[in-house]
Amino acid sequence: MLKRVFVAPDPGWTRLRFATRAVLGIGLAVVVCGLAGHSLVGAVIGGLAALLALFTVTDTTIRGQAVTTVLLPAVGLPVLALAAELHDHPVARDLVFLAVVGAGVYARRWGPRGHSLGVFAFMTYFIAQFLRATPDRLPELYAAVLLSVLSAAAVRFGLWCYERRLPPPPAVAPPGGTGLARITTRQAVQATAGAGFALVVGQLVSGQRWYWAVGATWWIFVNTTSRGETLVRGFRRVLGTVIGIGLGLLVAVPVAGDPVVSCVLLAACVFGIFYTAAVSYTWMMLCVTLLASLLYGLLDLLDPALLALRLAETGVGALGAVLAVLFVLPVTTHAVTDAWIQRALTCVRAATTEAAARMAGVPDADPAPRVAELEQLLGRVRLAVAPLVHPLNPMVVRKRRARQVLALLDDCAREIRGLVAVAADPEASHDARLATACRRVEATVQALIDSPASKGAPGPAPAAPLPAAEPALAHLHGLERALAELATPLRAPSGSPLVGA
Repeated sequence: MLKRVFVAPDPGWTRLRFATRAVLGIGLAVVVCGLAGHSLVGAVIGGLAALLALFTVTDTTIRGQAVTTVLLPAVGLPVLALAAELHDHPVARDLVFLAVVGAGVYARRWGPRGHSLGVFAFMTYFIAQFLRATPDRLPELYAAVLLSVLSAAAVRFGLWCYERRLPPPPAVAPPGGTGLARITTRQAVQATAGAGFALVVGQLVSGQRWYWAVGATWWIFVNTTSRGETLVRGFRRVLGTVIGIGLGLLVAVPVAGDPVVSCVLLAACVFGIFYTAAVSYTWMMLCVTLLASLLYGLLDLLDPALLALRLAETGVGALGAVLAVLFVLPVTTHAVTDAWIQRALTCVRAATTEAAARMAGVPDADPAPRVAELEQLLGRVRLAVAPLVHPLNPMVVRKRRARQVLALLDDCAREIRGLVAVAADPEASHDARLATACRRVEATVQALIDSPASKGAPGPAPAAPLPAAEPALAHLHGLERALAELATPLRAPSGSPLVGA
């Protein structure tokens, strides 16, 4: 696990800059709240609002990120007011919380902006429970949220907008559909049901900290699509919480009440959350748990019993998520994996066509964006297949087949990157063999997309050695071979899909 976090590739130091900017932005927000005369509670909600503004806004363009950031308070402040007004009305408070959960997950259908606003709405309601917000504190909390979002925006778009030097990443939306066939709709129902279970059982465990269980259920659903992904994420959340509580006992409890040491450790936790989020959900949850422990220490509420309660509530929330994905409108892992693999193969075909057109002299042909899109899609394939390749999965045959699929898709991506690099060379030329090879690639991909379970395997690609002077053909032949080999693991025996129903 350590190797995965600290040895994972970080092209352009993106994760490092992401994490460092977060520490600066959140630190500035807390300082501004302090200078404005806010209490410790105001500074805490300000820091958390800045964290959300920097973490959840993922639009593909800087302008889009700015628009979403402006909209965050427009969503969060009314939710904060509603949570405060319902503080002394537990039944209404709980029903509205469940409505916020469902709406927040459903908003994912509108892409990154809907996802960001949904997360901000949920977390604003959650933080109101965490801080026991009441109507008399709303002016201070409003000011803290606004000042913190502005501070985070000043760092993100002014002081350190490193995205200006990077091409915008492609937007990869979840598989579509209509009605209950739409995954985001089914997940909204699932999340609401799971949160309802967590809310009821969580209150039986603790009438004061029940919202931890609801928060655990919510975050297990974020960025997952199928029940397999959700189950794996739930396991990793509990594991990260257990390790984080252990660190809390060793680190947070001894320094509780020391503002200087606590602030240094909080900055380290913020850095860890942002740095590890893209590569290890377990590590991210470890950092989140330690951060929460430190915050409770600053609020003079921390003791070992509270950490044990957090573990119990996290377990309740994880159980709620598991029951929901298993029994409420389940989304099978196989269906989601198949959809992402088909989209990745379609992208391979489009990139090949664009590269061939570029070498043929078509002025508008640009295969480079397809490479970035393919990387995004392969990331989604890896996430979808994660339940099968997980070490605890007992299905050895399917695990081996899934790993073979991932390896061959990586081979396809490598050949596509090489082909696109050749196409970018102004000396690259086009001949009839390139056109023929491209047509074979397109036909092979189409055969895989149409019905990999019923069609025979595509014929093997020509294996004759190619001269070094023909790199484009070499990449195309390598791509053909990888695609031909993909037919075997994708053509499962009857009743034995790649990842299981």
